[in-house]
Amino acid sequence: MVNDQDQLRQPILDSEPNSAAAEASGHGDGLESPLEKVLSDTQLSSFKRLRLATWIELKLLFRLAAPAVLVYVVNNLMSLSTRVFAGHLGNLELAAASLGNSGVQLFAYGLMLGMGSAVETLCGQAYGAEKYDMLGIYLQRATIVLTLTGLPLLLIFLLSKPILILFGETPKLAAAAAVYVYGLIPQIFAYAINFPIQKFLQAQRIVGPSAYISAATLGVHLVLSWVAVYKLGMGLIVGARRLGLGLVWKRFLGCGFLKLSAASAVMLCLETWYFQVLVLIAGLLENPELALNSLTVCTGISALLLMVSVGFNAAASVRVSNELGAGNPKSAAFSVLVVTIVSLLIAIVEAVVVLSLRHVISYAFTDGETVANAVSHLTPYLAVTLILNGIQPVLSGVAVGCGWQAFVAYVNVGCYYVVGIPLGCLLGFKFDFGVEGIWTGMIGGTLMQTIILLWVTFRTDWNKEVGKAINRLEKWDDKKRPPPPLLKS
Repeated sequence: MVNDQDQLRQPILDSEPNSAAAEASGHGDGLESPLEKVLSDTQLSSFKRLRLATWIELKLLFRLAAPAVLVYVVNNLMSLSTRVFAGHLGNLELAAASLGNSGVQLFAYGLMLGMGSAVETLCGQAYGAEKYDMLGIYLQRATIVLTLTGLPLLLIFLLSKPILILFGETPKLAAAAAVYVYGLIPQIFAYAINFPIQKFLQAQRIVGPSAYISAATLGVHLVLSWVAVYKLGMGLIVGARRLGLGLVWKRFLGCGFLKLSAASAVMLCLETWYFQVLVLIAGLLENPELALNSLTVCTGISALLLMVSVGFNAAASVRVSNELGAGNPKSAAFSVLVVTIVSLLIAIVEAVVVLSLRHVISYAFTDGETVANAVSHLTPYLAVTLILNGIQPVLSGVAVGCGWQAFVAYVNVGCYYVVGIPLGCLLGFKFDFGVEGIWTGMIGGTLMQTIILLWVTFRTDWNKEVGKAINRLEKWDDKKRPPPPLLKS
């Protein structure tokens, strides 16, 4: 643990390397970071250090982010393509697919992915600290926990129709959405295997296999969806996706792991569900089919482009957790700075492109002129959301890499559910601004959350975070080390 207060709060381009953190880790010569060497090299000018460090970090970042972005984009395209098929069946089918996906399926997705994120924190820091024996243990624990979590989720999927009616949806729309949800039941337990393995590999910087598998799966999914909808006439019941892999078990559960899994689940669920609440609330407006259809197009585009930021989220989590585990605080801080700037610039480009295509983009989902006009009016709100989504997921990835899930969960509750949703309902229903008012309020919640996370992240003492990472790994290390000898030769 780092105790020397004089070592704390050093600037990124400081004159001396942080030996205290290395000593705290007990493996200062472990995964020695070239980036840390450059940032601490007093023989180089500040400008040259910054230039070299940026080049090193960009190579590391894109080597991780590019395959991760491909994985998340492809996985999102599977869900998006299903809604495209549904949209060309009719307006009711499009609204039902949107409601089933946003109201039920993403509930399971957020919960399972959030609980799987504990693997990202622990395996990433263990890999950086060279405690390789713990990687498989964390993977096994996560898979057991997620499989058990899938049992109550199965019941929710089976009862999706009465649940949606209870939340105020029309019986006709709820019944159609339930048909869509029934076809997704196999996903629940596929998530329990897929997410821990995905995070397990990411923590070790192994991202290529997931990208190849996802790309192949998308091709199969599109062919099966086309056959199921247009040749077999199965309508909204389209094949579920994901892959399964076998595992060998060694040990069972630890209380600390369960706590981190629960905190991860709450943090990510609150984020994942937030904009899906927009769709559920819009179903309570007058002419709910038009509101849902226009939002389906916008949220579909937003979710697809969000996958780019989610890919950088994964890269940020891996980079930060690896560097903290290896005892490299300057590298961790510099990684956060670079990934945030890169993701924001990409998001701005996305927003400009979407605005330029506002009058034609909806025709990929539907042939209706009314829906196309509604989408055109919502596109400015979509552009603002895309820019915020360029920052917020990356900061969440940093939080996962550091193990801050519980803190971010509290921030999400306050910003999203105390401010954003009530403000959106007030503007949408009380002031009669409709979908635009609901979305404006929720953008306000996201903006508040992003500002708080930016403030916290860039005021972080990364030397202390190294100490916390080492303490966490030592606390949860299952190996019983013998005590040191009383007499040394």
